[in-house]
Amino acid sequence: MKPSERLLSLDVFRGITIMGMILVNNPGTWSAVYPPLLHAKWHGCTPTDLIFPFFLFIVGVAVSYSLTKRKALGGSMKSLYLNILRRTIILFLLGLILSGFPFGLLLEHEFSWSTLRIPGVLQRIAIVYMVASVLFLTTNTKFQYWFTGFILILYAALMSFIPVPGVGYANFEPTTNLAAWLDYTLLGSHLWSGTKFWDPEGILSTLPAIGTAMIGIFFGNLLRSDKDQTTKTVWLYTWGVILMAAGWIWDGWFPINKNIWTSSYVLYTGGLALLFLGFCYWFIDVKKITWWIKPFHVYGMNAITVFFLSGIVGRLLYMIKWETAQRTDITLKQYIFDTFFLSWLNPVNASLAFAISYILIWLGLMWILYARKIFIKV
Repeated sequence: MKPSERLLSLDVFRGITIMGMILVNNPGTWSAVYPPLLHAKWHGCTPTDLIFPFFLFIVGVAVSYSLTKRKALGGSMKSLYLNILRRTIILFLLGLILSGFPFGLLLEHEFSWSTLRIPGVLQRIAIVYMVASVLFLTTNTKFQYWFTGFILILYAALMSFIPVPGVGYANFEPTTNLAAWLDYTLLGSHLWSGTKFWDPEGILSTLPAIGTAMIGIFFGNLLRSDKDQTTKTVWLYTWGVILMAAGWIWDGWFPINKNIWTSSYVLYTGGLALLFLGFCYWFIDVKKITWWIKPFHVYGMNAITVFFLSGIVGRLLYMIKWETAQRTDITLKQYIFDTFFLSWLNPVNASLAFAISYILIWLGLMWILYARKIFIKV
């Protein structure tokens, strides 16, 4: 296989995905949101439910490229493992900072270490990245195929057949499934405040999430191979359809579900990720149709940076408050939303316009970094 050349389509795919994350995480108001911009309530998959698995898939493709490049440059295995460990720790700590910010130090923020959420988006990315990277470096492709299939089947078997303590039977319901029981038992008050009984980035459901990144590694290997570009594109689309169909069929026994990251969800979203990467690869890297990619490339080159900073600022918008003649306690976000969006748009369009404006503001800030060739790598 070739040492890695930078894949422009992957950077664009990453940028589109991060834009999507910011869009769905920052509506003007959660009480008025278009349904596709919300997660499925439980079973099922909306466009919003594609964003996180797409990012983990991208992590896998990037692992194939970046670690191959480092090995080709003559880096020692020790240095590679230390770099993986460093990145894992930094990502995990950034996730904890997002969970606890501002740690009771600003704006009368209430904070307790006893309730700090330990799981999270960046925390899951950290763990998945670490495991996938070590597997890539230490095992051959055949083992990785078998391992990925094994963890998806194992997870399905655990969730489908192990009786949940205190419940007495296996199930896939929100608070009584095995993954939820394990989260609550091991993490207690350190779970997502939205449920308090389970976590969408919980312990057991991180196991199949590794499978999502491994799919990315497999097709990162394909894109680095000596096959011609047309063949690569055909294989991306072919396997995209196969995985989508397999996930859809498996849904009949193990429902597609983001919150518990079911094995059918891994296959279904992995297939869609392949189809989208195939689209980007064909038009950007093969046909060189790149007139439209700049905003997404800007986002993609500082993806973790913009995700982290937009999350911090988004939290501050809720925390900065003051009293007005009409309301005793209005947040900065509510003031901006009411004044500049709700004053001339209906609620659902105002909410969307706020989110799009937030994306554009961060695009401007990231463009400054991009123009100065400042790319902050974790």
